[in-house]
Amino acid sequence: MIITERLVLRPFVPDDIPALFSILSDREVNRFLPWFPAESLDDAAAFYESRYKDHDNSYAICLKEENVPIGYIGIADDEAHDLGYGLRKEYWHRGIAREAAAAMLKEAESIGLPFVSATHDIANERSGNVLRSIGMEYLYSYEELWMPKGYNVVFRLYQRNFLKSATPYMGYWQRYQKHWIEPSL
Repeated sequence: MIITERLVLRPFVPDDIPALFSILSDREVNRFLPWFPAESLDDAAAFYESRYKDHDNSYAICLKEENVPIGYIGIADDEAHDLGYGLRKEYWHRGIAREAAAAMLKEAESIGLPFVSATHDIANERSGNVLRSIGMEYLYSYEELWMPKGYNVVFRLYQRNFLKSATPYMGYWQRYQKHWIEPSL
């Protein structure tokens, strides 16, 4: 469990599935995420089983006074150490995503990760603002055929290093043929 000024970041539990459904079913919230909106509680339960049950670096974002998930955040357990998050839209523009993401970076550093990366769709500039506000630095952009949605998306990759020996994560650069560095970022 991670506690911040206003938030509790804690593991999801089965009783959170209705709250998770309210996050995952909103089309606007899920517009920039790599899955289709949940259509039922069963979809949310399957998502919980695959993404949150028995995963150490994935958390429900809860307001301290309510302890009900209003979002999720996590760091992938892979070579990219990719930070990802989602938040119910009625909680947008309150600094909650920034507060939760900053706490996750502190956690990542404390457990010894050399760096954390994060990407955002260029059409979702608010996410880029969150990443920059927590000290992540732009590295490059790339175009990916986004599955399962089936259309091309341009992503910007950011990284925050915790060790001086950390090198830029180049996995997406190497994986996708179309990649470049935007000079104005």
